[in-house]
Amino acid sequence: MSADVRRVAVVGDCPLLRNGVAHVVEEADGLALALTTRAADEAVAEVGPGDIALVDLQLPPVCLSDVVGRLTAEGASVLVFSSGPDKHAVPAMRAGARGCLSRQADERELLAAIRLVADGCSYISADLAVRPDVGPSCHVTNRERQILELVAHGETDHAIAVRLGISEHTVHSHLDRLRDKIGSRRRADLTRFAITHDIIPAASWKG
Repeated sequence: MSADVRRVAVVGDCPLLRNGVAHVVEEADGLALALTTRAADEAVAEVGPGDIALVDLQLPPVCLSDVVGRLTAEGASVLVFSSGPDKHAVPAMRAGARGCLSRQADERELLAAIRLVADGCSYISADLAVRPDVGPSCHVTNRERQILELVAHGETDHAIAVRLGISEHTVHSHLDRLRDKIGSRRRADLTRFAITHDIIPAASWKG
């Protein structure tokens, strides 16, 4: 298997959703289905560093958090399906999940979320409105929007400076102001902010 192909494990109670998600993964470029199962123990035994685990288990938050923690401990990046922030999303993120995807998400959003998480970013479906580290909506300038979009697509500060024709110091200044606005220093949270505030709409993100 090519080093560029990312393995994806699908773990879920519902056979219809589980098999549907598995089919999307199998048909996508750059992704390979590692397994599909309803057994968390089987998934934990199978995943390893660099793998993505898509989890849709109807469990109490504390039990779901345990599953997320075990998968994360094996080196997998976890993306949890959720019907709402109060039910699963916030506890899962606190347990180490890299993202939460709405059960209403379509195929394009699913693939965008997988690829963001595979690249080390976080992903939150906009309708879940999960922003545990992000404060209320704030004003973002046009230049800040450009920088956020490039950050979300994995560009380095140097590459951003070259793309926009500005100095790297100016990029750092914009990023410092953005971090102050959202209340977090983590680059992954800049990406999450960009998605949840429609700076890079999930439906148009190509990965």
